[in-house]
This record gives sequence, structure tokens and C-alpha cells, in this order.
Amino acid sequence: MPSRSPAHCPPRHALILCASLVENSMNLGALCRTAEVLGLQELVLPTLAVIDDNDFRKLAVSSQKWQALSACAPQQLPVWISQQRAQGHTVIALTLYPQAVQLPDYQFPRDAVLILGRELTGIPETVVQQCDDVVAIPQFGLVESLNVHTAAAIAAYAYLCQHEPTEHRAP
Repeated sequence: MPSRSPAHCPPRHALILCASLVENSMNLGALCRTAEVLGLQELVLPTLAVIDDNDFRKLAVSSQKWQALSACAPQQLPVWISQQRAQGHTVIALTLYPQAVQLPDYQFPRDAVLILGRELTGIPETVVQQCDDVVAIPQFGLVESLNVHTAAAIAAYAYLCQHEPTEHRAP
């Protein structure tokens, strides 16, 4: 097993998780922990101030020290998406949507950004329309949604199953 010390920076996967729309600090903390554990390139938060929130820290369990973080306010998301696309990233909305590709059938591009939705209301239609692809996690129960953290973890793991880490990157 590789060293888990902060001095050793393991390779990162090229996936960026964008949680700009997520409002709950506990979900953001859980997303930070998941992004770090899975070695994702970056986690985009609505504001970096959330890392000082106690609920965030309870779930992040110090992962914010090792995970690369940036911020994009929700109202800036359309501009941010355009910038990501200009840099060669494929922007993917993770949401239940009639035209969505089911996650098991989706081939992730290496340089990908996964847009996560707001609790209860999901991803606004205007943001979905700006994305290159829309992916949905198949669901078989009566409840028609997963917690945003759970959905992100499932989708990120599907990405990891398709791509090896590509770079060594310190947070």
C-alpha cells in the first residue's frame, strides 16, 4: 500500500467535481472527503469559507488539507463552465433527465468535469443545456433521488474504473 503521509503526493485522477450548487455544508464536507480519498483533481465549492464551518469539518475529517479546492459562486457557474470547456474539459451534468445516458453505458472522457445539483432542486435547466453530456444513475426504488454526496461518489468511482491516475499534483 502506498504511503498516506502528506509528504507523499499520490497521482491524481483528472476528474473535477463541481459542487458550486450544493448548499449543505455537511454534503460539501462529505464531498471533500470523497474527492480526496478517490484522488480527484479538484473539488469546486460555492465558497472557500465553508471549510471553516464545523459541519463541513466533521465530515471532511481533515481531507480539506490534502484535497485541491477552488470556489465558484453559483451565479458564476455559467461563466465557469465556459472556461472549463475552453480548457478542453468535457462538462457533464449528473442528474435525472429524460435524455441522460445511464451511468453504466457512459464512457467518461479523461478530462471531465462533473456538475452536481443543488439539494432538492437539482441542476437548473439553463446549466444542463450548457453541459456537453448528461448522465444519470439508474434508480429502481420509489424514491427518485440520491443524496448529492452519494451520487457523486458513485459517478466518480465509475470514472475511476475507466481511467488511471494521470498526474502527481499537490493540493
